[in-house]
Amino acid sequence: MHQIKAHWNPDADFSALRFFIRRMDTSGYIRSPEVPESKLPLIGFIYVTSGEVLADVENTPFLCQPGHLLLIPAQQSFSVRYYRDAVGYAGGFAPAVLPDSKPLRFLTAPLHQAFWFDEGAFLGELFNMLALSFEKHDDVFVGKGLDLLLSRIKPGDFQLIHPAVSTFLEAVFSDDGVPGNIASYAAEAGVSENYLSRLVKKSTGRSVGSWIDIVRISRAKRLLSSTGQPIIDIAAAVGLEDQSYFSRLFRQETGMTPSAFRKMMQGKS
Repeated sequence: MHQIKAHWNPDADFSALRFFIRRMDTSGYIRSPEVPESKLPLIGFIYVTSGEVLADVENTPFLCQPGHLLLIPAQQSFSVRYYRDAVGYAGGFAPAVLPDSKPLRFLTAPLHQAFWFDEGAFLGELFNMLALSFEKHDDVFVGKGLDLLLSRIKPGDFQLIHPAVSTFLEAVFSDDGVPGNIASYAAEAGVSENYLSRLVKKSTGRSVGSWIDIVRISRAKRLLSSTGQPIIDIAAAVGLEDQSYFSRLFRQETGMTPSAFRKMMQGKS
């Protein structure tokens, strides 16, 4: 697994920056405590070329998949719930770089837009050129590239998540205890189990059960890394009484057994 630091350092001073960008490259799941909550004086952005990122802006989750761009208004709190093999770019730009006539200068709510096929590939290459130019301190291209990027954004053409799906994602990632089941999450969202299942699958491309398993594996990794609990107890702690099933699921999601993962993490400490 790659070691990753937060893409936004909450203690850094961004006030003098007009633009910054960093390449994003993760492997496996990154648990949220490794990515602290931040608040920038800039309009933040995340662009995903492969994998996915689940970001939370002012307690609203946004699932960013390939070709998705998320813009985060300046001074709004945000964090990353998890990365899954996510490759792309993250950074921010000062609202002052935009003319007064540009609606994005006055962005007050997150903007989540999808770019498909050729358009998505073009955006990926544009972000790559921006990153290269930023690394070389080529302010001229950075300015022109940023103008071109922002010209592709269509305010109002948002990717909205149904409120029930938003409630589900918030609940499944917020609860630090044993993950619930679809019945409990459907009751919390105020919809039927079947309706929640259809909404979650349609909005995220993944079933309710898959999201619950993601949380289980993420918490199991944390316990395997930071405690000496027996594996059977860790399985129970994430809601799986059958240790054999837990081990199969863990291996399916990570490519290694729980014991091998613990040994690997102990070797890094």
